[in-house]
Amino acid sequence: MKAFARLVVPALLLCPLLALGQQATPRPAPLPNWDQLTPAQRDALTAPLRDRWNNSPEDRARMLDRAQRWRTMSPDQRGHARRGMQRWDDMNPEQRAQARALFHATRSMDRDARRAFMDNWRRMTPQQKADWLKAHPAPERGDSRRP
Repeated sequence: MKAFARLVVPALLLCPLLALGQQATPRPAPLPNWDQLTPAQRDALTAPLRDRWNNSPEDRARMLDRAQRWRTMSPDQRGHARRGMQRWDDMNPEQRAQARALFHATRSMDRDARRAFMDNWRRMTPQQKADWLKAHPAPERGDSRRP
């Protein structure tokens, strides 16, 4: 009986490990560097940018400026920018209007004034915030880029 237990117990202990190994999903192969992409893959990646460039001549200078600034950012700064873009994408239209209004109101403030303003904002009731937004709406889309 001891010999049976010596063989069966280790086998039973290994069964869950073997089952986990069989159920594991294979990891996708890492994607290649840019230089190793096919022309079709490169075109698929750049087509949306090309379309925006061609369809919006008035935005070309801004697009080029952003690309140049992106290249000068550190990896931490790029990560911060990506998180900000993701937060923006996750906002509904009302939240975006509020964010634009707050940005416009605080963009010319120094750090201490901006902090005091935002502390006051957080203490406001929803009705007070709505009243403030009504009195200080977000500027029109084309005007929001100007100080």
